[in-house]
Amino acid sequence: MNNKQENKENRKLNLKNDVIFKAFFGKKGNEKYLIDFLTGLLKINIKEIEIKEEVNLLKLTNDEKGGRLDLQARLDNGNIINIEMQMRDEHNIIERSTVYASKVVSQELNVGNDYAEMPKVIMVNILNFNIFEYKEYVSESMLVLKEHREHEISDIVKYYYIELPKYRKAKADMNNKLDQWLALIDDTDWGKIEMAEEKNKTIKSALDDMEYLTGDAEIKRLAELRESSRIDKWFAMSYGRKQGIKETAKRMLKMNVAMDIIIKATGLTKEELEKIKKENT
Repeated sequence: MNNKQENKENRKLNLKNDVIFKAFFGKKGNEKYLIDFLTGLLKINIKEIEIKEEVNLLKLTNDEKGGRLDLQARLDNGNIINIEMQMRDEHNIIERSTVYASKVVSQELNVGNDYAEMPKVIMVNILNFNIFEYKEYVSESMLVLKEHREHEISDIVKYYYIELPKYRKAKADMNNKLDQWLALIDDTDWGKIEMAEEKNKTIKSALDDMEYLTGDAEIKRLAELRESSRIDKWFAMSYGRKQGIKETAKRMLKMNVAMDIIIKATGLTKEELEKIKKENT
C-alpha cells in the first residue's frame, strides 16, 4: 500500500462532505480543479472561472449554521454555475434546485441585465442517493415542447443531477474526465482513483491538495460538526416520522379499521401494531 492510499484509508473526510467540497473547490488557487471538473461535465472549453466568493472559515461557519452549503461561480462566457453536494435524500432536491435557480435568475435581472443579456444558469446537484429510475448517473434537463421533444424552448436554466450510487455500480470510463473526477468525489474505489490520477495530472495535483485540506484542524472540525448536525437532524426527522405513523395507527385503530389495512397503510409490522394497540387499551 502506497503512502497516498494509506492516508486515504485513514481519512474519514472526503469531497462528499459539503464543507470539504466547498472549502476545496472554493479556495483561491484551486480554480483549475473546478475548471477541469466542469469541462468534463459540460463538455465545453473553459479558460477562466470566477468563484463568487472566496471561501474563508468565518463564512463557511456561517453557511454551515444556515444549513445550505453550495458553491457558485461565473464562467468566462458569463454563465453562472451553482453546485450543491447532497448526502441524504430529503425528498425535495428537485423543488429546492428549481426555487434556488429562480432566485439566481432574479438576482441577475436585478443587477441590470435585460432579458436578451441574461446569462445561463446551470444548477449542478451531486447526490449520494438516486432520484431517477433510469440507469444513467448523469442527467441533464431540457425544456421542450410536448409534441416536439426535439425543440428546446429555452436553455436559460439547466439542471444536472449526478447520482453517485449509480456511478459506483457502473463501468466507469477512466479516460473520461468527468468519470475521473467522480471517482475522486465518490472516494469509494481506490483503483478508480489511481487510474484517474495516472490519466489526469490535475487529479494528481488535487489529491495532494486534498491531503493538505483534510489535515487542516479547523476545516476538519467544521466538517465533523457538519456531519454531526446532519446525523442529529436525520434522527430527529426519523423520530418525527415514526411518531406520525404511530399516531396515524392509533386513529385507525379507534376507527376499527382492519389490522391488515393499517399494516399496509403505515408500513408497521403486526408486532408493532399489536404493541400500539396494547398501549392504548
